[in-house]
Amino acid sequence: MIISASRRTDIPRFYSEWFMNRIRAGFCTYPNPFNRKQVVQVSLKPEDVDVIVFWTKNPRPLMQHLKELDERGYRYYFQFTVNGYPREIEPRVPSLEDSLETFKELSQRLTPQRVIWRYDPIIWAADFNEEYHAQRFSQIAAALQGYTERVVISLVDDYREAGRRMASLQGLRPCTPEDVGVASLLRRMAEIARSAEMEIVACAEPYDLRPFGIRPGKCIDDELIYRLFGIRVGAKKDTGQRPACGCVLSRDIGVYGTCRHGCIYCYASGLPATKLEPHDPTSPSLVGHYEVDQTSD
Repeated sequence: MIISASRRTDIPRFYSEWFMNRIRAGFCTYPNPFNRKQVVQVSLKPEDVDVIVFWTKNPRPLMQHLKELDERGYRYYFQFTVNGYPREIEPRVPSLEDSLETFKELSQRLTPQRVIWRYDPIIWAADFNEEYHAQRFSQIAAALQGYTERVVISLVDDYREAGRRMASLQGLRPCTPEDVGVASLLRRMAEIARSAEMEIVACAEPYDLRPFGIRPGKCIDDELIYRLFGIRVGAKKDTGQRPACGCVLSRDIGVYGTCRHGCIYCYASGLPATKLEPHDPTSPSLVGHYEVDQTSD
């Protein structure tokens, strides 16, 4: 079983204490996002967990616990988003300088293969055009050369709530490869990545970006897991994700609406955290205490 921690919230940044409590307890629970009365229990015992995939914009709070994870026998890698957007887009994400420093430290601790850079998503607006993204992507790629071997990109999606939050951006328009500027940017990004000795892949894109030099990627990747850890996990596609998502089957933990970064493009921020129960580090479900009525391994 692969644990995804998590597409729903930034566990390494905001809930590392909770996560380690659940690791020590050997299980966690989570409510069904569409029916809070349905609660699933998931084993976190080392013998039941093949790999943990962490998703984060700031793993520093979790980094102090990596030694314990290693000693307990867990295998893991990171999807680490570094966009360098201004505060109007990512209000509470660390500065680009701090993010790059943290990325390098984590890479040195784990190896470049286990820390994947995400430039995700690409917003297309008056102040965030081809030249903006080409310059920013090039700047970050140069800083991270030698610290990662893969970069994942995505074009911003038109999620309803995110669209409302982004409506104030001047000149906001769809970001698709049918746009001449986007097409040019994608070619430039592919060349920049190659120059920085990075593989560039796309995350859950309904468009075929291979003509631009960008192949479809898997963020939860059975082939990468084999290369990193020498273990075979199932190659079955995770049907619970978007149709264009290439990820293999995993179990997402955590709760939507609990990320405090406040990024205006985020699909997981439709329900403000203030409407949820207060975070409890002792709760099996991150927030609240729920009776388990459905169990999963």
